[in-house]
Amino acid sequence: MHCLEQQRFRAFGIATGILLGFSLFCLPANAQVSEARLTGVVMDSSGAIVPGAQISITNVSTETTRDLTTNESGIYNAPGLPAGNYRVKVSAQGFQTEVRTGVTLTTGAEQVLNITLKIGNISQQVVVTDVPPQVQLSTAALSDVVESTSVRELPLNGRSWTDLAALTTGVSVIKTQPPVSASDRPKRGLGAELSISGGRPQQNSYLLDGININDYSNAGPGSILGGNLG
Repeated sequence: MHCLEQQRFRAFGIATGILLGFSLFCLPANAQVSEARLTGVVMDSSGAIVPGAQISITNVSTETTRDLTTNESGIYNAPGLPAGNYRVKVSAQGFQTEVRTGVTLTTGAEQVLNITLKIGNISQQVVVTDVPPQVQLSTAALSDVVESTSVRELPLNGRSWTDLAALTTGVSVIKTQPPVSASDRPKRGLGAELSISGGRPQQNSYLLDGININDYSNAGPGSILGGNLG
């Protein structure tokens, strides 16, 4: 009788595990945002809007250009731009042409770039080469992008990309896991432990090509030492 109960309990555990596995596979996948958005308002020197202005947004690396026109409120909106460096050219009848160079869009950015046109002949052109970093005015979301120069030149221990997260304001590296030699360590997550704005390490989500790669305890992915190479 005791053996029969054990078999029933084992069968129940297997069935529960199968159902849990199906439920995990059915979870919706998080989409990864790989493009940027550039938007803004075109005005004249008095602050009046300029509808119908011609906007040309050119990727400096590929020389591909997106052409659009401001609406009746003087607003332009260019979603789906690949990350990179851009040149923005704005022209309108009765105004000097304005060119902004050095506009950098990072992955997932929603950047606002307002343009002020000066009265003059359309054949005249004003080129602004020193564009200050744009503040994210179109969204309240907090985010950060580590530039490729930092990735290449920073002396990362073991070249683990999770170490780069500590460069962001509000991110702290904490140690709540037992040492590697502890007997219960294999039962816990092995990834780097990062607290973002005071949250628990298990509240973070790590995405690679849009796929969640958290470890089995919902902690950060990583080797037994907590690092991620590459």
